[in-house]
Amino acid sequence: MVYSLLLWRPPNVRYRQALLSLSRCELLSMLRSLSLDAEIVTESLGRSVFLTFECRELTKKELSFLSTHSCGELIAERKDSLFRPLYPDSLDLFPEDLPELMKYKGKTNPVFTRMMLNTAYALSPFIDRDDPLTILDPMCGRGTTLFCTACMGHHSVGIDSDQKALKEGMDFFSRYLRESGKKHEIHSFHSTVGNGVPGKQFLYAANRDAWKQHDIRSMTIHAGDTILSDKLLKKSSVHILVSDLPYGVQHAPRQEKEHDRFSLFLPRMLPVWKHTMQPGGILALSFNVFTLKKSAVLSALNEAGFTPVEEPAFQNLEHPVEQAVLRDVVFARVS
Repeated sequence: MVYSLLLWRPPNVRYRQALLSLSRCELLSMLRSLSLDAEIVTESLGRSVFLTFECRELTKKELSFLSTHSCGELIAERKDSLFRPLYPDSLDLFPEDLPELMKYKGKTNPVFTRMMLNTAYALSPFIDRDDPLTILDPMCGRGTTLFCTACMGHHSVGIDSDQKALKEGMDFFSRYLRESGKKHEIHSFHSTVGNGVPGKQFLYAANRDAWKQHDIRSMTIHAGDTILSDKLLKKSSVHILVSDLPYGVQHAPRQEKEHDRFSLFLPRMLPVWKHTMQPGGILALSFNVFTLKKSAVLSALNEAGFTPVEEPAFQNLEHPVEQAVLRDVVFARVS
């Protein structure tokens, strides 16, 4: 069987040019998680771009999984020059507007965030589990990663020291849950870590029947420094870690009121984050190569006991975001 995935056409022309490498990497990972070693061919029809591959006939569940591709607009069966659109069931717990609605300067593109999440999930050894995973963003800001994780139906954990940003994100999610009519509960807590770290947990379900059957997901937010990750979370409680690191020196983490260089910050954080992750878990980090070289990221990952994914499809993923930001992304396994 031949299948074609129609790719989203972003309005940002520069990002559009880089989208193909990111999309191929994601689709390759998803196909391999289904034990499909298919060649992916890029095709154009007018202004539309497709990723086409040939494999055995896919099941409805497999088609639903592939349709969660971050840039997939449509998946179709190909017969010669004819396209037959397929309409698999959605696997997402929330509509795609959840991570999109909240607008603010410096927000990470939710499509890019979903690409990191999908790729990390497909690379992980936990993909065949029926129960939801726990995904951590240790520098979550207002929560784009958490909202994308909620859409995927997994548990999410966020940590950030910017209490104003966290409050904005939590207030938005509270309103979203109320307005969407989803059964939910919200609990505040205070961790006795350091000088005390406030937090909030959202419990929610797809519908009331799911709530009654205890098919419940959680989003847990800690308003503290990411250096406390290993104290705020239980050891080996996280399956996947995804984070978009701050892009500029002006946003660098502080230690004793002095700005740290990112190259010094990351080696200090990685062992702390690794403590929270399960063996075989996947880490995905994006960063600005103008302030943090990829070689420094790979070196820090190896030193901390991670194994970077360095095969060809995972190379050349850097792409411009704005004039001062050239973003790259790496994936690594907990050794």
